[in-house]
Amino acid sequence: MKILITGGAGFIGSNFIHYWTRKYPTDTIVNLDKLTYAGNLENLRAVEKLPNYKFIQGDIADEKLVEKLFSEEQFDLVVHFAAESHVDRSILDPDAFIQTNIVGTHNLLRAALKSKTRFHHVSTDEVFGSLQKTDPAFNEKTPYDPRSPYSASKAASDHLVRAYFHTYGLPITISNCSNNYGPYHFPEKLFPLFITNLLEDKKIPVYGDGTSVRDWLYVEDHCSAIDCIIRKGQIGETYCVGGNSEKTNKEFTTKILVLLGKGDEMIEYVTDRPGHDHRYAIDATKIKNELDWEPSVTFEEGLERTVKWFRENEAWWKSIKSGEYQDYYKKQYGK
Repeated sequence: MKILITGGAGFIGSNFIHYWTRKYPTDTIVNLDKLTYAGNLENLRAVEKLPNYKFIQGDIADEKLVEKLFSEEQFDLVVHFAAESHVDRSILDPDAFIQTNIVGTHNLLRAALKSKTRFHHVSTDEVFGSLQKTDPAFNEKTPYDPRSPYSASKAASDHLVRAYFHTYGLPITISNCSNNYGPYHFPEKLFPLFITNLLEDKKIPVYGDGTSVRDWLYVEDHCSAIDCIIRKGQIGETYCVGGNSEKTNKEFTTKILVLLGKGDEMIEYVTDRPGHDHRYAIDATKIKNELDWEPSVTFEEGLERTVKWFRENEAWWKSIKSGEYQDYYKKQYGK
């Protein structure tokens, strides 16, 4: 197949490219990424010279670029990761989230429809809102209730994807995943921020009282779930993908502290973010029963792998924290 992967220089997208090139080495991959602050070509050094891999710097919100790309390349499949995804940034500056997550997705859908290209849309459990402690976990029938500009923009993109299936017959699938963690995770996000701060002997910021709950999914498991949906999923359907690993922020903070040999004195409690969702949890029964998929990596194993990766790749995350990582593609692409 020839596959367009949007946002392939980001955290999950780059992991997916590594996964796919290992498992399907004869497929051709075109990676379209705007290279915002979260896009890092260092994530793809291991694949950048493969003859069946091509990187294109571009913005999915650029309608003409997207149309030209689809007309020239004749893709068999789109796997759409590209998104603005940091909740705090969406609160401060929602405009970019509307452009990328809604307008950009619509551009891709329109081009995919014209070329009759199969479309898989990667979304988030945050579109479902917030759960209380005793509420049942999110599933595919949970009503949407987004609470931040980020989750609202992702909810809108989900609805657009479904509309293109129901109205125009575009062959689509959607996955809504829980919080990912693993290699190449951008250090502004919770897991890598905590790990890298502790490796630098800096304190780690915990929102509120640390009782917020998240379900954690190791990124390679997420990649295998998307693969499973693409290969076996029913067209027009949505699949919730979770890690079966609900943890309070304090629980996983403690586990990270223990792995890195630090104590509670490294915790700095900070004011909670506006509209902070209390709990996310995924009921992944549908993908397990219908597609025979479930996560293979336990939270403890995934956390150990992640800490080990950040220990062994200090130059990678230090260049991001310093801003030097952007120098590479500035030289390559003039931006």
